[in-house]
Amino acid sequence: MSQPTVEFRDLADMRYQEAWDYQERLLRQGVDQKMVNRKEPENAALPKNYLLFVEHPHVYTLGKSGSTDNLLLSEQELEERSIDYFKINRGGDITYHGPGQIVGYPIFDLEQFKPDIHEYLRRLEEACIRTLADYGIEGGRIPGLTGVWLDIDSERPRKILAIGVRCARWMTMHGFAFNVNTDLDYFGHIIPCGIDDKGVTSLAAELGEKQDFKAVQKKMKGYLADEFGFGWV
Repeated sequence: MSQPTVEFRDLADMRYQEAWDYQERLLRQGVDQKMVNRKEPENAALPKNYLLFVEHPHVYTLGKSGSTDNLLLSEQELEERSIDYFKINRGGDITYHGPGQIVGYPIFDLEQFKPDIHEYLRRLEEACIRTLADYGIEGGRIPGLTGVWLDIDSERPRKILAIGVRCARWMTMHGFAFNVNTDLDYFGHIIPCGIDDKGVTSLAAELGEKQDFKAVQKKMKGYLADEFGFGWV
């Protein structure tokens, strides 16, 4: 099997709804191509893979298995603070996206990689763990929980990478949120991921100063390509 290829698109600053709609269009294109492959073999082609990076204005998103009780603000308070709020079709509970956070949306056909959603999640985590290591920070996993955590053996581990995905016919969407220069105060208005006995952190908070955002993006991109074994187009 030939090496999968991925097209990278930097969406820069984009509101959540616009990015969600954009992902849905790319996902639908991939699913439609899979249907063509099944019904019209003479027109078969591999679905295209994409990696989208974006920074969102302040927004809370609640996954399909999440509880509204984990949002601690009323609709009026959300409006007063100019924070968007969406109930969405990914897995997981509630999380925050905002400036200074790398939000990554892989639109991958896992049949070109490995059709195993658990391995897919572990590879996303490993790319972040390797990025953190470049900054002298040890990231780890907590059994039964997705994402990347710091000080996992302490009384209050801190999450630095959150993951929530959707998969349709082995095409993925949604993805991960890596706190780089994120304003952590916004996590105080939710129970992040529905877990109230653990904390949240950022690269800047751990290192004591704001980080070069583009440099962190570049590292994360490189490790994602390495973990999944794809080439760029």
